[in-house]
Amino acid sequence: MSGDAALSVQGDDAFASTVLPRRDAHDDDLDLPFRRAGRAPRIAIVHEWLQVNAGSERVLEQLLLCFPDADLFSTVDFMAPKDRAFLKGKPVTTTFIQKLPAAKKLFRHYLGLMPMAIEQLDLSAYDIVISSNHAVAKGVLTGPDQIHISYVHSPMRYIWDLQHQYLRQAGLGWSLKAIYVRWLFNKMRLWDFSSAQHVDHFIANSRYIARRVKKAYGRPSSVIHPPVDVTAFTIGETKDDFYLLAGRFVPYKRADLVVSVFQADPSRRLVVVGDGPEAARVHAAAKGASNIEFRGSVPKAELVDLMQHARAAIFAAEEDFGIAMVEVQACGTPVIAFGKGGALDIIDTAEDAAPTGILFEEQTVDSITDALTRFDARADAMSPDTCRANALRFSEESFRDRMHAFVRETTGAVV
Repeated sequence: MSGDAALSVQGDDAFASTVLPRRDAHDDDLDLPFRRAGRAPRIAIVHEWLQVNAGSERVLEQLLLCFPDADLFSTVDFMAPKDRAFLKGKPVTTTFIQKLPAAKKLFRHYLGLMPMAIEQLDLSAYDIVISSNHAVAKGVLTGPDQIHISYVHSPMRYIWDLQHQYLRQAGLGWSLKAIYVRWLFNKMRLWDFSSAQHVDHFIANSRYIARRVKKAYGRPSSVIHPPVDVTAFTIGETKDDFYLLAGRFVPYKRADLVVSVFQADPSRRLVVVGDGPEAARVHAAAKGASNIEFRGSVPKAELVDLMQHARAAIFAAEEDFGIAMVEVQACGTPVIAFGKGGALDIIDTAEDAAPTGILFEEQTVDSITDALTRFDARADAMSPDTCRANALRFSEESFRDRMHAFVRETTGAVV
């Protein structure tokens, strides 16, 4: 699928109704230097920080494939040699935080300096700036002859709507340190909002994040879902009689809740993959139930095999997007997920067509138990081929096509 048809986005939110932004009247009259000179635009890509190769780095990898001649900037670059092959040797320009004491291990502790640091990057030589933002990257300074497009993974959760949850989990009450953190977050919110007003176009990675951008910054967003390497997954030949719970054991994932559901229903088998700071809590929720099997952290090949053969996979978290859900669907496996966040963009629950999963309304034992019952009633309608076809909407190729189309539409550049 290509063109406008490939770029439509589900949902009736006015600020997330299409991936192609409506141009203002003056946009057609922009006399940008690269247009005037009849040359290709000079492009800069600004990444948050380079430390591990995770979700936002998948987006960066595809941006570099989209715009191979772009120059790359980041607050810091401490990525290990074994993880940086996707950069293809491209040099990275960093900020002064790179050289601060203990920055390699503690650069996040310099959060209060990051707004100033990101503003010191000199991008005046570029026509188009693309920032990959979940903290400060969108704060780079640009001028009237430049177009700044910001791809937002999420506004900073810990300074906006999840501040209170973050402070509780960090055990910060009203000590002097806690008062300082609250003061810092207040200052960061002011800067975060202000810097957002200087971005020309926002892209959100899901309709949920588009709503968060609208709430935090008062700005509309187009939606381009993050890239997923669906080619790394194939449909399993058979389905076994078990459900799969896989992910890092951290509080918001609610793995303990899912385990509790199966502990109360010994007729259903659950295979649990993962580890993390909540491991003891998750194991305790099983109460030694024989129908729950803990595998710990497993090699990717084993995880893919479990994805292929599970009756369904269960996700109880409110995710910004949820790449793992797409990977499960690419294996031809239905998903049972909490019906908020990115799951609403991924799971097709169509009543009049072949669904690819079930959504539950509350993060409670009763709600998940009800979802399992509803899944039993509709499982035969969820074919592996339909699940995989649904996942293909989020392919890396699709992401690149949409990014190219977006840049062409918003800048007039031939890229």
